[in-house]
Amino acid sequence: MAPVHLLQRSPSLADQAADHIRRRIIGGDLRLGQALSESDLAGQLGVSKTPVREAFLRLKTEGLVDIQPQRGTFVFNMRPPEIEKLVSVRTMLETSALQSAIRRDAAGLGAALAEVTVGMKAAVLAQDDETYRLLDGTFHGLIIKFSDNSFLASCYDSIDFRVRALRNRLADRSGVNARTLNEHRALAALVTARRLGKAKALLTKHLGAAMSDYDQFLQDHAAKLQ
Repeated sequence: MAPVHLLQRSPSLADQAADHIRRRIIGGDLRLGQALSESDLAGQLGVSKTPVREAFLRLKTEGLVDIQPQRGTFVFNMRPPEIEKLVSVRTMLETSALQSAIRRDAAGLGAALAEVTVGMKAAVLAQDDETYRLLDGTFHGLIIKFSDNSFLASCYDSIDFRVRALRNRLADRSGVNARTLNEHRALAALVTARRLGKAKALLTKHLGAAMSDYDQFLQDHAAKLQ
């Protein structure tokens, strides 16, 4: 029998192209609604257009690009009503996961969340927005993980890339990180204390506040394009 490492598939050119474009969209290097050129991306990656075209199809399933026949491919864009629906779905998934996680292992989840907030505080003090963004995603990912529900996790994965892309575009807004740090720390404490009702209420409020943050970002983004 061949060694396991020989059976592992190396990333294809399409995999590499998708990863490159995905990172640029999520990181904010590519603007929401920006047109994407197969030729330019292929040139940057040193590949033909075919892997880039395949990458676009994968990214479309992740909600990160919009392929419009006869027009081209664009970075996803969302209007306030769409973002409101995204936040609503995220809230339903995370609060459901939180309920399951607290019932299963409140102490374990609380300790894991508290540990992440230590790093988040350090990132705020250092004004390290990139690290804070990563830890923010880790924090919410732990809630999903501790629910131990693969079906719920699959649903969450279907929106996670868009959530991360929007979150990353809020990182340089004054006060957002400091405010959310306090909310994350309070939520970790409530989980540890098994205060399910208060924890769900705070998480709902925390995610709902993102709607206002996203609205402000979209207004700022539209103003820059004028």
